[in-house]
Amino acid sequence: MTVYYVNSATGSDRNGGTGQNSAFATLSKVESLKLKPGDSVLLAKGSVFNEQFDIKYSGSESAPIKIGSYGTGAAPVIHSSGDGIHSLYASNIVIENLKISNVGGSGIYGGSVTNWTVRDVEVAKTGLSENAGAVTFRSSKNVTVEDSKISGVKGDGFWIEKVNGVKLLNNTVTTANGSTADAVQVNDSSNILIKGNHLDQTHASSPKGVIALVRATNAVVEDNVLTGGGFGISAPAGKNVAIRDNDISGYHGYSWSFAVGLGDQGNARDYDISGNHIHDGAWGVAVSGPSGASYTRTNIKVHDNVFDDLSQAALKVDRPASGSFYSNTIETGTKATSISPAIADAHSFTVKGNHTVANVETALASPVAKTAAVTEASADPAVVAVHDNLKIFTDTGDAHRGNLLENDSSDNDTLVLRRFGDETVGKHGLTLTGEYGDIHVDREGNYAYTLDETKLPDHSGHVSESFSYGINDGSSHHSDGDTLTVFIHLDGLLS
Repeated sequence: MTVYYVNSATGSDRNGGTGQNSAFATLSKVESLKLKPGDSVLLAKGSVFNEQFDIKYSGSESAPIKIGSYGTGAAPVIHSSGDGIHSLYASNIVIENLKISNVGGSGIYGGSVTNWTVRDVEVAKTGLSENAGAVTFRSSKNVTVEDSKISGVKGDGFWIEKVNGVKLLNNTVTTANGSTADAVQVNDSSNILIKGNHLDQTHASSPKGVIALVRATNAVVEDNVLTGGGFGISAPAGKNVAIRDNDISGYHGYSWSFAVGLGDQGNARDYDISGNHIHDGAWGVAVSGPSGASYTRTNIKVHDNVFDDLSQAALKVDRPASGSFYSNTIETGTKATSISPAIADAHSFTVKGNHTVANVETALASPVAKTAAVTEASADPAVVAVHDNLKIFTDTGDAHRGNLLENDSSDNDTLVLRRFGDETVGKHGLTLTGEYGDIHVDREGNYAYTLDETKLPDHSGHVSESFSYGINDGSSHHSDGDTLTVFIHLDGLLS
């Protein structure tokens, strides 16, 4: 396991390269070596290399080949008329603490490579002679890029194609330019995790979008901040795709612009779109496609999202699809759904238990404040009881594997799902549907009861609801029922 040092200012290719005082001067000298598993190539900080760096040899899983930096000052920089770092067939490589800029092709290009990790790398001004992804991997396996920055590049920020095992973690991409450029483009790949990234296309010259996830299998896109572009996330075809807990905003400029779009380039199956804050754009979630195409769109779940400041509906479904839109929060002034009559008549895409609020920022800040904000929206189609007017007066079930009440006593005015099978309540909570509305319990035990005005009786006073839920522990099924009395002063709420 040898460490090689390279210093463009003080090194010489006549040196041995194994000490800081005997560093090589060029990357081409390193390429002439037969690197072995566990070897490291460290570039001196402050160095500038005007050449493509080809990685020709492989490390091992337990002893990868590492390309990094040493010394103090600015990160070493690679310039090139071709790619910055280029490799075919190499495996078990780590690249870290470098800068690649002003290159003709990709900043990093890997073809048919395995087990690559790129971290703390800055890539800028790539694709100067061709429209290339700043970081490109094709026909590869197990690629991780984390804590890196991409900016001002001509072409896509990331171009990932036919890769099994993709992790893009905590990266920043700003202004990926060009007529076909997205911040992230992932094609025909599987086992994908895109998490914790800040992707901003606000000032890009591209009419494209932020993330294009095309024909993906087993993909998770979560906890990202996505801003600008013609769309937020395009996942037009795929299987087992989860898009959750992202902040998606600033996508507009086109009548079709959407935060999340699917179903327009192939079959889409088993999509879970949840926990996202979608705002300042056109459409929210769009399930659509070209006229006459026979694509299938099945088991599309859109739930527990927050929608506000949209010029179009939170949900659009205009092609045959099956799924559900439930437990979402929609700010007053944003249309909830736009579903074609044929889809509505087929009853294949259900809509239930969604909430309209007057001020979504208040709703995001506090579940209790959320209920108060809704009571102020007298013109809204849904009215929520204030916290003090919801009281449990009977618990008819026995405490078993699950129980709605924190304990089995009556007159308990805190609603908590203490247990649900062997788990506590999940991150998106639990929603139970009654005769006149829904009650939602979050993971902290806070609750909100939402009335449907159209279902209210023609009298003032209180409304009594009965809720039930089931527990299935794999070997038996247990049901528990709790009766709730909700006092609603209808005249005050609806005036």
